Amino acid sequence: MLGPPGAGKGTQAERFAMGHRIPRVSTGDILRDAVHAGNEIGKVAGVVMERGELVSDDVMIGIVTERLGRPDAANGFVLDGFPRTVAQAKALDSLMAGRDPLIVLDIVVPESELARRLGSRMICEDCGHNADGKETEPGRCHFCGGKLTQRADDNASIVLERFKIYQRATQPLVDFYRTRPTFRSINGAQPLDRVTTELAAAVAAIANGGGGVR
Repeated sequence: MLGPPGAGKGTQAERFAMGHRIPRVSTGDILRDAVHAGNEIGKVAGVVMERGELVSDDVMIGIVTERLGRPDAANGFVLDGFPRTVAQAKALDSLMAGRDPLIVLDIVVPESELARRLGSRMICEDCGHNADGKETEPGRCHFCGGKLTQRADDNASIVLERFKIYQRATQPLVDFYRTRPTFRSINGAQPLDRVTTELAAAVAAIANGGGGVR
């Protein structure tokens, strides 16, 4: 799933993965876990992420290669946050050798709406889940009860920097995929459930046209 920060990739990826009983591979979650654990990758990634910049291609490709090699990803997976550059996309094409075709969904949302969403987005300090309006207790995660707080990379200056990085590094990725028959754009400015429905319909249409879902 592609799209700028705040487009809803994480929520939609989680919904699709749960509905199809396949793993959601979120590179953001993997990196945040590494930062929390304080391991070598986490130390490097933490500094970069706090500046709103992208972690290097080599690190990201290594993380995804290891994750997709696990048994639970053998029958399918949903990628959230990868690839983010053309170099990563080319590496993913190599990783997909021998698998069913890669389906690419680009969630499109106007910049003004993205800025509004990011400015109010909350995340659980304990489990890392993004708040989605289902919280039964204000300020608390409905999954684990942990405290909700604004993500460190969602303050105003970081948001602007992330927009710039997306336009510079990630938009060319959309152009890289756009001509493929397995590419679709989804209107992410609609209500959440409507986006979910359109996304599922797009995947089904592509899968029915040949090949399975991955």
